[in-house]
Amino acid sequence: MVKVVVKKRGFAPRGAGAGAREQSPLRPVLVEKRPPCSDACPGGNRIRECLTTLAQAESKGRTREQALALAWEIIAETSPFPAVCGRVCPALCEDQCNRRELEGAVNINQVERAIGDFGIARGLKPRRLVEETRRQRVAVVGAGPSGLSCAYQLARRGYRVTVYEAAAKPGGMLRWGIPGYRLPDGVLDTEIQRILDLGVELKCGVKVGRDVTLNELRQGYDALYVALGAQQGVRLDVAGEDAANVFSGVDFLNRFHHGERLDLGPDVVVIVVGGGDTAIDAARVSKRLGANVTILYRRTRAEMPAISEEVDEALREGVRIEFLAAPVGFRKEGDRVVAMRAIRMELGEPDASGRRRPVPVAGSEYEIPATAVISAVSQAPDAQGFGDLVEGKGWIPVAADGATRLPGVWAGGDVVRLDLVTTAIGHGRRAAEAIDRSFTGAAPVADPRPVIHTDRLQLDHYAKAERLAPVSIEVSMRFATADREVNPGLTVDQAFQESTRCMSCGYCFDCEKCWMYCQDQAIAKPATKGGLYSFKLQNCTGCSKCKDVCPCGFIDMV
Repeated sequence: MVKVVVKKRGFAPRGAGAGAREQSPLRPVLVEKRPPCSDACPGGNRIRECLTTLAQAESKGRTREQALALAWEIIAETSPFPAVCGRVCPALCEDQCNRRELEGAVNINQVERAIGDFGIARGLKPRRLVEETRRQRVAVVGAGPSGLSCAYQLARRGYRVTVYEAAAKPGGMLRWGIPGYRLPDGVLDTEIQRILDLGVELKCGVKVGRDVTLNELRQGYDALYVALGAQQGVRLDVAGEDAANVFSGVDFLNRFHHGERLDLGPDVVVIVVGGGDTAIDAARVSKRLGANVTILYRRTRAEMPAISEEVDEALREGVRIEFLAAPVGFRKEGDRVVAMRAIRMELGEPDASGRRRPVPVAGSEYEIPATAVISAVSQAPDAQGFGDLVEGKGWIPVAADGATRLPGVWAGGDVVRLDLVTTAIGHGRRAAEAIDRSFTGAAPVADPRPVIHTDRLQLDHYAKAERLAPVSIEVSMRFATADREVNPGLTVDQAFQESTRCMSCGYCFDCEKCWMYCQDQAIAKPATKGGLYSFKLQNCTGCSKCKDVCPCGFIDMV
């Protein structure tokens, strides 16, 4: 945090005679603010710094290659998965971007993807925080985004880390739950290999609770991070659900990724209660397998938690969505479903989540023919073997830093609560930092910066600039292979152009306005590129004009 504190001067006349101006006791202070994009990012990424590194490349005397490499290093401090998250993150950061008050949020997600893809193309390596190898050994259970994030951060700090993964390959839901048209295997494999290259040992095909016990890991390692994920589908609890052609969403996607031939027939009904990304992915995969697909969702489009762009693409691909409808049962012939019974819904009073509760409409039941059904309701962890950690239906309660009830054991990711990939990555990083503190005795570091919003910005300073977005490939070109990537991303030129829309909320971007508007010549330009402006207090009258004209809200008067 940048905070240049200056001594207050007394309230006194500046000079004698007509026209003399009185001095205010207030003086300017440079106070870095926390941008709302970073505040909203569950992974804690330094988003403003990444964007301004590209936007200010020329003014700072950097080539584009140098700026991209530096931006990649900034992201790599908090996340090992910029190319992955640039493809699959729902971009909560953009929901809070102050630029929304103008033409729309900066396309942070796509700029991150461009930076991540540059890192892959150039073979960039993360910076180690220490050179020595520490004596402590840490075990990580689960090679999904949370477990790998924790392993990455611990390895950067010099710890010897072993990751235990029950599946044949690492990646967790990134590999088995997200289709290739959104996240190609090559992108995921490269970013995982970068973690392993730090010295992380990976043991696949080892299931904790079957091949090794929790107690054995606790005895054999100095610390343990549990990141099991939540890869079990939750049942609908309606009659006929035990049919052979009724799948859970996570099981369906897992079997598809493992290359299993799935004969869905010409009509598929995807049952959606939560309206999440798993349901949309299952529907779009089904389209790629030649099925006609209908999604049922018990609320309206406005309440769907799935990424809005992915819902749009599903509709473009011919997926049909029936809103305000829910399953009540199935009609079977033998051991197979041949139709689903559904009921119309209407929205009533808000529930505990704040969303309006769906209520069945009396007498509105109807039937939809189906040759297969995919139930994408929710997910739960398989916590067998972790009974000492578990509470309720398989979830692990943790403190803010991921500490569990057992000494020396931390947990994070979906085994704690169902959430986003970026949330899981943040859990892993924060747990790694806590584990490191448990070994070194260091104190946690808080971020005291206040969050800055548009009431502190001078929005009229910023020139109009429309948001750039990539154009997805034509629907007719998507189904030749099931894993053809639909979204090509921004070009490097577009990523640099989009980065200039960042308003650098809360930190100087060298607009010179404070210097230009100061009548008292009380502000000095920085001596070197990238430096901060300074105040010549002997000239300052405390008029606050510098604060008033600062577009990004970097200057306070105290």
